This record gives sequence, C-alpha cells and structure tokens, in this order.
Amino acid sequence: MSAEKPVRRRRDPQRRIEEIAAATERIIAARGIEGLTHRAVAEEAGVPLGATTYHFATKDDLITAALQRSVDRYAAYLEEWVARRPGLTTDHLAILLTDVLLGCFGAQRDQQVMEFELYLAALRRPALRPLADQYVELSVQALAHYTDPVTATAAAATMNGLTMRGLAGTTTPERGHIETLLRRVLTPNPTLDT
Repeated sequence: MSAEKPVRRRRDPQRRIEEIAAATERIIAARGIEGLTHRAVAEEAGVPLGATTYHFATKDDLITAALQRSVDRYAAYLEEWVARRPGLTTDHLAILLTDVLLGCFGAQRDQQVMEFELYLAALRRPALRPLADQYVELSVQALAHYTDPVTATAAAATMNGLTMRGLAGTTTPERGHIETLLRRVLTPNPTLDT
C-alpha cells in the first residue's frame, strides 16, 4: 500500500499580497499608523511573519500598499457615483454631497479615519505624495462633471476640510452648515464683481 501524500496548497502570491494589504488597513483602522507592525499585520492576515516582510520589506511599504488600495477603492466609488448621476443641478449636487459627507461621520467613520490617516501619512513620507495627490485629483475630476475645474477644485478642498473637521473635531458639522458652504462654493457669489 502506498501512503497518499498530503495535497499541497498552491501558493498565490498576488492573493497573499492582497490579504496582507487588507490586514494592514484593518490594523491602521484599529491602532493607527503608529500601531502598525509587520507582526500585527501577520497575525491579522493569518500568515507567517516572513510573508509580510518578504512582500513588504518596510513599514512604509505596508502603508503604501494600504494607501494604494484606498485610492483604487475611491476611484471606483467616484466612477460609479458619477455614472449614476450624469446630470445634477447645483442645488441637487450640494444636497447629495452633503449626504456623502454626513455618511463619513456615521457608519463609515472608522473607514474614513483610516483613509485620512493614510492620506496624511504623506506629510512625513514624500514617497506617498503622488498617491495622496490622486485623492484630490479624483475628487476634482468627479466634481468637474458638474461644474468648471476651478469650482471643482474649491469644492474638493472644502469637502476635505469639512470631513477632516468632522472626524478630528469635537462636533460634527450640521447638515445646514455643510449645504450652505457647498452652495456658496458651487455657486458664484452674486454680490461679487466678476
């Protein structure tokens, strides 16, 4: 009788990389970037420590992978958002963008905190700045479907500021306040000369 050999699991390096990057996001969401270690990621991903260091030699490599995932997810979200709303009035856009921002402070808060923490990591890590730039560029491109490029840029900056304020501050901006600010940015002020 011949003994059957155990079936060897086929390795999928790309799947392993994705598992590690996803675990990195979960660790950052739970502990912040300062709590990110290869060991913590390995435990979260259920992989050997050597697998994390093999695919991501440094902590910055882990952060870069997580930020790239975040940017890719944001790009897909914006593409779908715009495709579902091909034409909006300024008023309707302000209302819908307010809904989006308020969602950042509710059930999506932990995800938003993690993504902003990754975005802000570029302050001290210049290699991350091109990815951080993509966040803003994606927002501007999406908003430019509804307005001119300068207004889209101003609206994106306003939304980033309101989101940061709502996530880091002691109070969440109120719906009326957000809508008023977005309407002001999206609509030229009639009292100003052009």
